[in-house]
Amino acid sequence: MQPRNMSMSGVVDLAAVKAAQEAKAKAEQARAEAARQGGGAVSGVSPSSLVIDVDEAGFEREVLQRSTEVPVVIDFWAEWCEPCKQLSPLLEGLAREYNGRFVLAKIDVDANQMLMQQFGVQGIPAVFAVVAGQALPLFQGAAPVEQIRQTLDQLIQVGEERFGLTGIAVDPGAESADQAEAPVAEVPAGPYDALLEAAVEALDAGDLGGAVQAYRNVLSDDPGNTEAKLGLAQAELLQRVQGLDPQQVRKDAADRPADVAAQIAAADLDLVGGHVEDAFGRLIEAVRRTAGEDRDAARVRLLELLDVVGSDDPRVTAARTQLARVLF
Repeated sequence: MQPRNMSMSGVVDLAAVKAAQEAKAKAEQARAEAARQGGGAVSGVSPSSLVIDVDEAGFEREVLQRSTEVPVVIDFWAEWCEPCKQLSPLLEGLAREYNGRFVLAKIDVDANQMLMQQFGVQGIPAVFAVVAGQALPLFQGAAPVEQIRQTLDQLIQVGEERFGLTGIAVDPGAESADQAEAPVAEVPAGPYDALLEAAVEALDAGDLGGAVQAYRNVLSDDPGNTEAKLGLAQAELLQRVQGLDPQQVRKDAADRPADVAAQIAAADLDLVGGHVEDAFGRLIEAVRRTAGEDRDAARVRLLELLDVVGSDDPRVTAARTQLARVLF
């Protein structure tokens, strides 16, 4: 069950982004369930997908595009490099240990010298990261495992806080998924299904306050409930714009381009009206122009609106890349 959009003239069709939300919800819910069960199997990619060999031809797809969903750590190595033979297995082990919080891309510098030059690699092993399309140097040469863990933790924190990257779900049983397809068992009703259904009914009835409260009731007992988080974000968006005068909001935004609050209100209206790229572009520009608390407010609202649309939407991918360029 996913949150449905309420019937209200001029409101964006939230059902149109349902598929993208479901994909994000499944990944996050699988990770939360695995944590509650102490690391049990989850639905997602196979562990072998966490470590990939990348060449120049596949760099854009395997690294740049993937970095809009999860941080990608790049290991520049070569067969003749003795320190690489110590560091590379260590990084591969950490990729599996972190269980989808980052993906490790291995690049053979002998076969991909153009990539080596583009990253400005002076010696190997060299380790970089790409987050939302932007390259970050991490360290060069061998390093103690605890130091590497600290670096990875900081990288993951940046990905989550600045770009909303939650990582990817990993299924240890997915390695043999191509060999046999098991029948799908019916999922029993969860403990919060009645409350979530009540929230959906409130949305359909136009009771935004009731929907918001119903989702909050779920989150008060289960803070990690993905469906409630998504539904609350949608309901709060509709609630924020319900009492606004669209003409006045757009006039304020046009007259006061440096007023972050005015730009945020206009971005909400843009998204609800279906002008997704306008909403994203307005907030990215606000981030570019401002600093301090104003900049953080615009960035946080942008991340909230990105979540409403869903990470599989190409407009979200483009917006994350543009945000990264503004921030770095």
